[in-house]
Amino acid sequence: MRPGKLGVEIQRFGALRLAPLALSAEARGESAQLLNVILADSMILYAMYKKHHWLVAGPTFYQLHLLFDKHAEEQQELIDLLAERVQTLGAVAVGDPRHAAELTTIDRPPDGAEEVPSMIHRLLDAHETVISKVRHAIDRTDKNADWGSNDLLMSDVLRRNELQVWFVSAHLVDVPLVGDK
Repeated sequence: MRPGKLGVEIQRFGALRLAPLALSAEARGESAQLLNVILADSMILYAMYKKHHWLVAGPTFYQLHLLFDKHAEEQQELIDLLAERVQTLGAVAVGDPRHAAELTTIDRPPDGAEEVPSMIHRLLDAHETVISKVRHAIDRTDKNADWGSNDLLMSDVLRRNELQVWFVSAHLVDVPLVGDK
């Protein structure tokens, strides 16, 4: 390591650098702040999916094990897109899970294993938190004419989270194997 270079912060979190995007600094700053909170929540949701992927047990183990892993991978893709958009806006993306834990409003699950219905309800609650923030951010980015962030939020983040809610919530429906005559 070179002396004097370790730990030198070149841009503090919350500061904006110049970015010729034809957006005001205020619009870029607001978008970056909103996106960073969604990014933090998405990082936590990703970790919840991985935890439940590892700890799921019971008759639906195989299906949920695969589903939770697939959803974790999809959240990881969204995390990358969100972080890159924050950087594009000239801000600093949340990159440390400890920082994400400070920013998130998603309830922390217990450290141990839970029953499958609790896992599913916890994931659905986390998705609802993310979706609520995404809808608010869509409204704000629309008002600020930040179409790049708006498109990312609508086309990728909202639609992917809504689809995941559908897939996860389907595991709570009590459907008979044979229909009534």
